[in-house]
Amino acid sequence: MNAQEIQARILYRDALMLVIDKPAGLPVHAGPGGGPNLERSFEHLRFGLPKPPALAHRLDRDTSGCLALGRQHKGLSKLGKLFQEGRIGKTYWAITSAAPPEASGTISAALKKLTTRAGGWRMIVVGDDEKDAQKAVTYYKVLGSGGGYWWLELNPKTGRTHQIRVHLAHLGCPILGEPQYLPEGSAKPTAKLHLHSRALVVPLYPKKDPIRVEAPPPAHMIRALQACGFVTG
Repeated sequence: MNAQEIQARILYRDALMLVIDKPAGLPVHAGPGGGPNLERSFEHLRFGLPKPPALAHRLDRDTSGCLALGRQHKGLSKLGKLFQEGRIGKTYWAITSAAPPEASGTISAALKKLTTRAGGWRMIVVGDDEKDAQKAVTYYKVLGSGGGYWWLELNPKTGRTHQIRVHLAHLGCPILGEPQYLPEGSAKPTAKLHLHSRALVVPLYPKKDPIRVEAPPPAHMIRALQACGFVTG
């Protein structure tokens, strides 16, 4: 991304923090094989500071929406502590092609990273007492449905890798476009992953109201959202 493209994605900016609208399909940082990534563009977000901002958290390559960056050491340190303590509110939107069992509920299912024989990895649901199990809790509610789609709002209370994707698959309603966490024998999805980091609520300054930032849904999710009752504009 050039300077104009990445700067057009800024949703919020102050002395300590930037929030940008991450595009779907672009990893936030380089993997083992290198390749295009969002961090390459952070140089265009210095705005006079000696160093570019740095990631305060992560989003999956195929997830779009609110991504917080820390400006200078102080900003990154404060954000890191807030995320670690679970004090930052995170709201995601997802589209599924199957209904969850209830209109709202809590998914509490511990996760564990499993290395595959082929050298890859995936997250799996395990018992709470299993070795290396990580507690994972996600609240969800259905915001609308229609056309064979369900529009869910999700609030993860923990920040495990692939948490929402695994939890919804475990619930029996995998995300539309889910490429990895599907029942065995399922056809490869043709749609992009319909998972969006809709909002962050950040209590960055103790004597001020929390900062609330929202990201508009990406173009590839609009059709399904509208079928579920979402109104653009």
